[in-house]
Amino acid sequence: MRNDKFHGRVQGTGRICNAPGCDEPGEFRAPGVRSSGFDGPGDYRWFCLEHVRQFNSGYDFFAGMTPEEILKAQSPLSGWERETRAFRADAGIDQAPRWADFDDPLEAIARRASARRADHQKAAEAARRGISPDERKAYDALHLAYDADRRQLRRSYSELVRKYHPDRNGGDRTHEGRLQEVVEAYNLLKDSALFA
Repeated sequence: MRNDKFHGRVQGTGRICNAPGCDEPGEFRAPGVRSSGFDGPGDYRWFCLEHVRQFNSGYDFFAGMTPEEILKAQSPLSGWERETRAFRADAGIDQAPRWADFDDPLEAIARRASARRADHQKAAEAARRGISPDERKAYDALHLAYDADRRQLRRSYSELVRKYHPDRNGGDRTHEGRLQEVVEAYNLLKDSALFA
């Protein structure tokens, strides 16, 4: 595979142009349907030179944005208002360990590292099963395993509603936020293809 960096041509990949009916080699990368984000770099389409020129002439980065969003995106400071993990005050750590719970400080650090590793493995497993980040949050809110079926979904939802609903827990309204999460998670998953 040879990459000509001057104009973006990537030769020798064996890809065919994604334009309908075109059999030319797909040597130029263009943004796909899914843009890059937290869960990866996104999708790409590959075009021949003629079709990538057509794509570029009609591509609009600002499509779907309001005038205020366009102005904000064009600002030289765009992106700097967000705190990245490295520059946040908590450095991306949810909370400091309770040092009194550990005999050795390295044990606290090791526990945090193993929890992060488990979270990354869980995210990878969800991605492998085709579960989106929003669906993953819904699974977590309902305390469901990724192989749960519709019956387990309903049972978990019913148990959590009984636990958090003020009419069922003696009028305790302190869990209303949690109840709302459970209801939203159930509404998302019950209509999902994962439970079809």
